[in-house]
Amino acid sequence: MPSPLLFAIASLIWGSTFWAITLQLGEVAPSVSVVYRFGLAAAVLFLWCLLRGDKLRLPWRAQRWVVVQGFFTFGLSYVCTYSSEQYLVSGLVAVLFALMVFWTPICNRIGFGTPIARRTWGAGAVAMAGVILLFTHSIADAWTDIAGGGAGRFLFGVALALTATFASSAGSVVVSKVREQSSNLLLTMAWSMLWGTLMVAAWILLTGQHFSLPSAPRYWMGLLYLSLFGSVIAFIAYFTLINRIGPQKAVYVGVVTPVISVLLSIQLEHYRPGPLEFLGMVLCLASVAWALRGPAQAAPAAAASPASEPSPASTTSAPSTTSAPSTINLTSLPEVP
Repeated sequence: MPSPLLFAIASLIWGSTFWAITLQLGEVAPSVSVVYRFGLAAAVLFLWCLLRGDKLRLPWRAQRWVVVQGFFTFGLSYVCTYSSEQYLVSGLVAVLFALMVFWTPICNRIGFGTPIARRTWGAGAVAMAGVILLFTHSIADAWTDIAGGGAGRFLFGVALALTATFASSAGSVVVSKVREQSSNLLLTMAWSMLWGTLMVAAWILLTGQHFSLPSAPRYWMGLLYLSLFGSVIAFIAYFTLINRIGPQKAVYVGVVTPVISVLLSIQLEHYRPGPLEFLGMVLCLASVAWALRGPAQAAPAAAASPASEPSPASTTSAPSTTSAPSTINLTSLPEVP
């Protein structure tokens, strides 16, 4: 398959997954939808591995890092992403996921002591200015709501979305440790999704939430699309693209994704950004492009995918020659989501 087509597949799928998440909101708790989505996606990936003749067992030295990755990428990140979209339009969540390109170097600094380039700090400052512009009116309305005795649900949604992006970045940093132990992308993704699913399921039981089967056809259409396209096909296309053209170019999927998501929000969620909001989005995405044009870092993993669906796993059998960006679960991504 030609590389431009792979780029288009990953961008279009991940750009639409943020909106597709809204199809699953309402009938069941967000965390329950996360379990359904990644339980199905993990089953598909394990089946794929069996058909390829792969052994499903991973040694503990790899499994322990896969568990950590599963918690951050397919557990905490996606639960927060789904929950945030109860309060924010999906396009805004996608724009916030583009900030993974800054959170990831910070996580690398915390986890591995990797220096952060000046370009990254500068681009990060521009991105923060963009975020302030993007949310100026909404935050002002939220503060007015709080002053009047309201709950400030919008601010809670922003906090959830930012938590999701940081968790996805933390998961992406673990990719390097997973890759040191196994170069089987599909298998490590399957195990990571399974561990994330099990941990979210345990959370559901501990908090007294209930599993139920929704009746709305749109829910099941969204589940199939997110599980198969958003969590399997887009990741395969993205990591194949990395092996073809390298991570420094492939990671621009993370710049295109929020643009598609915002356009879908305008069309399908009646989002009407004003001049300040448009300027904020332009600054956010321009800062991401600026940061990505910098020299490659010697860090273990890097960059965002939508969204992530952001995200998660080692590159295919091109062992450690490619430093795979995380993506934008991400997301899955994560879309990351």
